[in-house]
Amino acid sequence: MSKQQAPVNKNDVVEVTIEDLTHDGAGVAKVDGYALFIPKALPGERLKAKVVKVKKGYGFGRVLNMIEASPDRVEASCPVFNQCGGCQLQHMSYDAQLRYKQKQVQDVLERIGKITAVTVRPTIGMNEPWRYRNKAQVPVGEREGGLIAGFYQERSHRIIDMDECMIQHEENDKVIRQVKELARELGIRGYDEEKHRGTLRHVVARYGKNTGEIMVVLITRGEELPHKKTLIERIHTAIPHVKSIVQNVNPKRTNVIFGDKTKVLWGEEYIYDTIGDIKFAISARSFYQVNPEQTKVLYDQALEFANLTGSETVIDAYCGIGTISLFLAQQAKHVYGVEIVPEAISDAKRNALLNGFDNVQFAVGEAEKVMPWWYAQGVRADVIVVDPPRKGCDEALLKTILNMKPDRVVYVSCNPATLARDLRVFEDGGYETKDVQPVDMFPWTTHVECVAWLSR
Repeated sequence: MSKQQAPVNKNDVVEVTIEDLTHDGAGVAKVDGYALFIPKALPGERLKAKVVKVKKGYGFGRVLNMIEASPDRVEASCPVFNQCGGCQLQHMSYDAQLRYKQKQVQDVLERIGKITAVTVRPTIGMNEPWRYRNKAQVPVGEREGGLIAGFYQERSHRIIDMDECMIQHEENDKVIRQVKELARELGIRGYDEEKHRGTLRHVVARYGKNTGEIMVVLITRGEELPHKKTLIERIHTAIPHVKSIVQNVNPKRTNVIFGDKTKVLWGEEYIYDTIGDIKFAISARSFYQVNPEQTKVLYDQALEFANLTGSETVIDAYCGIGTISLFLAQQAKHVYGVEIVPEAISDAKRNALLNGFDNVQFAVGEAEKVMPWWYAQGVRADVIVVDPPRKGCDEALLKTILNMKPDRVVYVSCNPATLARDLRVFEDGGYETKDVQPVDMFPWTTHVECVAWLSR
């Protein structure tokens, strides 16, 4: 369909019925077969929409007025929901979000993976789906001469100044408010991204939900932090549970948050938290799941799918700081973890020592290179667990796993589309997808985590 043939033009007003939702939560309507994506619209709704962009095979609209609302529509609880890009689904009831996530996973398994024999289980949600995040990363800037800090407006780098976020733990909100106030009082300048000027780029707050310990990370453009001594004293006076105040220096013109240099200004290098019975040391740059309550649900599910009896050898590819490895080590004979990030492997080794596990072994490197080397040394894995980044498993790793022929594979995924693609590779290699369980790690957003297991 060429642009000229599109049945709508920019600025047209059309009456439509929403048929579905996209993976990023926009409503999908059809005008003479032409798809129109309308943010903040829900399936079943009849509405008037203004066409804002017309492309070759699809266009974008915005809601003008509602003719018939969905029974799943709710009033967003957050006052900045319509400006902030952090949450996409606060206009949708929580039960409906869980159903949407289950359907999303089922749809991509069928469409991308051509997997129709497995029924995706209902999404496991939270009893209290607010205030779950244990880590806040907040950009700092300047407006009309004053320092501001908040989250970016959707699809932009314009900071929405805010003092609380309803999916952040209250302790993190408190830290951000306090640091913002102190920086303002002391005249510390926020960062200007366009001119690459100013001192404070980001404030990161980390909270150990089960220990109550707090870490404050100040990310600065240069080594110099004006009024450093006063700022440190006032932070640990104002925030009684603070265990660690850290400075990270990022001198580059980049939207990457952390720079390479990190130094402890006060207190400890680590704070601690627990998931289940396992304790984790968390540094300023450690990867640690932001929703520990649902992480336990996710990892318990992975453990159940691994079906360990105590005699198995397990390989955990993409092991990170060893979170899943240590869960598996509770029930396996031996666990091998591999991860490409050296700092993560240092953390993983520290976490194994911290918990007294002597049946785990960690290696730095690409899983698709380290695993064949282990295999050559006589390591035979009964179960292989993968928890890849959003882009899914490396093709060479999938081949390696198929060559190693474990009895079962447990796949932990943060992206249903790449999960479906990779499950297809396993199916074509002689495995069968047995079960898929979505877990809601990020309520009010479109993200969904899944655990799937396959057997040969």
